[in-house]
Amino acid sequence: MMKFEPQDSFTHSLPQDPILENTRRQVSGACFSLVTPKKTAQPELIHSSKEMASELGIPEEELKSTSFLEVFTGNKMGENSRPYAMCYGGHQFGNWAGQLGDGRAINLGEKVHNNKRWTLQLKGAGETPYSRTADGLAVLRSSVREYLCSEAMFHLGVPTTRALSIALTGDQVLRDVLYNGNPDYEKGAVVSRVAPSFLRFGSYEIFSSRQDYKTLTTLVNYTITQFFPEIENTSKEGYIQLFKTVAERTLEMIIHWQRVGFVHGVMNTDNMSILGLTIDYGPYGWLEGYDEDWTPNTTDRQHKRYRYGNQPNIGLWNLYQLANALYPLIEDAAPFEDILEAYKNDYAVKYVAVMKDKIGLSSTDDGDTDLLNALETTLQIIETDMTLFFRNLSLVTKNDTDDSALAKIKISFYTLEELKDDALEKWKIWFDLYIKRLQKETTPDEARALKMNATNPKYVLRNYMAQLAIDKADERDYSLVDELYTLLKHPYDEQPEFEKWFAKRPEWARNKVGCSMLSCSS
Repeated sequence: MMKFEPQDSFTHSLPQDPILENTRRQVSGACFSLVTPKKTAQPELIHSSKEMASELGIPEEELKSTSFLEVFTGNKMGENSRPYAMCYGGHQFGNWAGQLGDGRAINLGEKVHNNKRWTLQLKGAGETPYSRTADGLAVLRSSVREYLCSEAMFHLGVPTTRALSIALTGDQVLRDVLYNGNPDYEKGAVVSRVAPSFLRFGSYEIFSSRQDYKTLTTLVNYTITQFFPEIENTSKEGYIQLFKTVAERTLEMIIHWQRVGFVHGVMNTDNMSILGLTIDYGPYGWLEGYDEDWTPNTTDRQHKRYRYGNQPNIGLWNLYQLANALYPLIEDAAPFEDILEAYKNDYAVKYVAVMKDKIGLSSTDDGDTDLLNALETTLQIIETDMTLFFRNLSLVTKNDTDDSALAKIKISFYTLEELKDDALEKWKIWFDLYIKRLQKETTPDEARALKMNATNPKYVLRNYMAQLAIDKADERDYSLVDELYTLLKHPYDEQPEFEKWFAKRPEWARNKVGCSMLSCSS
């Protein structure tokens, strides 16, 4: 039987909701409510992560056991498990939404292995006091996307929550996939998620908004003690240091998003991890055609608040909201303002550095920023696949001409017939500048290519790939889930046996449901 820590740090350190009935309600003065996962009709394991199991100290053979399936679909309690849902609020699309909370996530408890403490959570295991009008369930479609993407992001080197398993529940779940008034039944599923903590910016906002500074102080002190041991005290100085560290980790995460072309799609403050982890994989997507205005979220189609090019700004906006939440504990705006200003300055420096890595520049030249700006403009002249372009750019050498260099990245153009006249001339101009800049580098072409290929992934989880896996899984064929899981464990390697996935999005997937934009419930 699965064993959790008898001393769960979260539930033993923080105030509990005294009401035990699982009814939708406003929860005051408490960080969590005890809940019981919903028993499912006929659970069936789709896939599990041996790698994550090893991190948790779970023997590989246990992954195949009935008890593992029952615990991680919510049908049986593990030893020492006291399942709970967390209380938090959040700003959604820029507006304060009040109490939100774990509406379809239930924390089972914690495990400690190799001196690391992990929280294990079920997503889609039933209603909680925070479910509002929803059923607390998840469907196969969104669960496959979360399972594959969280593990893919980890292997890309992006800070993220992890996933241990995904299972069918045997239940049917009613969902309106396009939000167009045509709901239909889909297969229910549960993902077991893993992270040191699932605390979000909204976890602090909710208590500050209610002027419940006692609970806010308790939560902040717990956060520092449990997750930021480098902060030596729980005082005003410690609170400022906490905010500074959170800002730095948030920036680091978003820089990685920009590097690999990941678009989160719903950067509400309740979807921002206090640990700087990518959390809550909903309507995410990877840039295919390089477009700074692209968002994968149908809800965001009009205003594009969460578009690729705006993610760093939204990270800053969200940090402002966290600063507002923490302000009552410090009552001095100046330290917050300094940290937020540092975020802006650090982003400018770090973004140039990561973009130089992407195009293989190690030395410094006065024209580097202009070269990068020109590239971002040129990439959007005609539809150009971000992943394919940057990966194949490593093939360009100091001895290339603009024509031979262009030939090496032609695979990245979606409409090659448009590469003519003014578009062709602009690309030639950029490559002429780029090759001249490479000639100033002392790093040999081969060494530069290796470094670029360690920065620019060859394989990412494009939405059409995830949708193909979902379609097969819907027919109880999990082979493609396993194939993509295997592929995405080594995104920077050549993997010739998977070369078919190093390709542009197929034309049939351009506007297909699930392959382009998705809803928040995805």
